Amino acid sequence: MLNTPAAPASITVPPAARHAEGVSNDEFRAAMSRLAAGVVLVTAVEPPLDPDDPDAPAGEDVGMTATAFLSVSLDPPLVLVSLRTGSRMDELLEEQPLWAVSVLSESQRHIAGRFSMKGRVSDRLLFADIPYRRGEYTGAPLVGGALATLECRTEQRVTAGDHTLVIGRVMTAAVPSAEGGPLTYFKGRYRQLG
Repeated sequence: MLNTPAAPASITVPPAARHAEGVSNDEFRAAMSRLAAGVVLVTAVEPPLDPDDPDAPAGEDVGMTATAFLSVSLDPPLVLVSLRTGSRMDELLEEQPLWAVSVLSESQRHIAGRFSMKGRVSDRLLFADIPYRRGEYTGAPLVGGALATLECRTEQRVTAGDHTLVIGRVMTAAVPSAEGGPLTYFKGRYRQLG
């Protein structure tokens, strides 16, 4: 009898988990990554721990990078941001109706990356060396050099799967910088137009 090597065992890879409707998380993610999106920084000020106590610590500035942001209505002026349910920003905007948005320019990729890190340091440190001014209506940070800034008041919150859609009425809008193009997100990376 000849000594022949055993045939390699066939490897069976289980198919990607599918939802009842048939599309897997990976398939959905891959398809949606082909949609270019603008990048914004959503900010808000956490209320003081005890608003009745003047010696209580003041609330902290909070920021989050978002790519699921869009205009909803012109009359009244409404925008929508999608937040992962249970995220710090989702929980904050559940109690704090005032928030702001800075539309980031292509030169502000470092800001987008900083505020999208997992396991990141405190928001206070994230804002430390970023130029910003406080919004007159919300008191939230508005990033210097942003292509546009908006201050909003929450009108409605809608649960949508594992996200919360926060619809805000735009209370102020400005175009502080006309320099450069927008920062975009495409195929899982920050990119520039052109």
